[in-house]
Amino acid sequence: MTRVLIVGVGNMGLSHALAHHHNPGSTIVGIVNRSGRALPPVLADYPAFASFEAGMTVSPELVVIATYSDSHADLSIRAMEEGAHVFVEKPLAPTVAEAEAVVATARRTNRKLVVGYILRHHPSWMRLIDEARALGGPYVFRMNLNQQSKGAEWAVHKQLMQSTSPLVDCGVHYVDVMCQIARSRPVRVQGIGLRLSDEIPVDMYNYGQLQVTFEDGSVGWYEAGWGPMMSETAFFVKDVISPAGSVSITDADKGLSSDIDGHTKVGGILVHTPTGDRMIDLPQEPGHQELCDAEQAYVLKAIAQDLDLADHMNDAVQSLRICVAADESIRTGQVVSLS
Repeated sequence: MTRVLIVGVGNMGLSHALAHHHNPGSTIVGIVNRSGRALPPVLADYPAFASFEAGMTVSPELVVIATYSDSHADLSIRAMEEGAHVFVEKPLAPTVAEAEAVVATARRTNRKLVVGYILRHHPSWMRLIDEARALGGPYVFRMNLNQQSKGAEWAVHKQLMQSTSPLVDCGVHYVDVMCQIARSRPVRVQGIGLRLSDEIPVDMYNYGQLQVTFEDGSVGWYEAGWGPMMSETAFFVKDVISPAGSVSITDADKGLSSDIDGHTKVGGILVHTPTGDRMIDLPQEPGHQELCDAEQAYVLKAIAQDLDLADHMNDAVQSLRICVAADESIRTGQVVSLS
């Protein structure tokens, strides 16, 4: 069995820990819980550590990193340098240079590096990508995920915004979907953003939109906003348009915009062409925990079968590059060229 160290026990860290607790192919050898938060009973008896350094003393073969994003690159590199494979939550790093350093370390140490792009393990999103590619490009991508967060959820978002914008933290997921469909080189990015709260850093924004242009002519926008002021109206739009028609996620029962399960839920896919419409019903979708189970099962498979993760790592850097460019555009007011 693979010896696993969990680093960070927020929402995602807890889900990944539960995935390994139930997976017969792994055994948890420690949980790094710096905050000292109470863990679910099924996790309470695992060895607990107050620091990453202490956790690494148990010689894990796989380190699962689910801390705040400004520590992702440093912890990933340190874990691989000490001989462990790494699963790290998205975004891979705050900057492209740091992300490239993480990937370079994985290649040099011959360690597996998997980034937490949960939609890549969701059958409904894989179907969306297949249906869109079947139409052929160039494409128009229309996507957003706004979250009306308050209370504890707003507190988490404010903490995230100490180092990461909503466009980067959430956008990498959906920009990755755009890139998987277009399979064309991004060439130009611009963004707009606004600080809508005095509770966040003065150099940060909690609403942003990016626009990206690809070499084949495809264009896309992504919108992300966090905070108690955000609207619940049309908070989840996922639409792909081509000369041959369009593919759209229909309105599933998503609940409130702050509901994590709703962020991945598809419910149904509407394929529209000039000759008619086709509805694809997807009644038995995996929930958030099941998707985390699938992610961690994939990591274990990558280790056991020595899977080639070159494309996965390159794609993680590519989607981050687009989102960071949008961040730069918002701060400078200039269009950013990626060519």
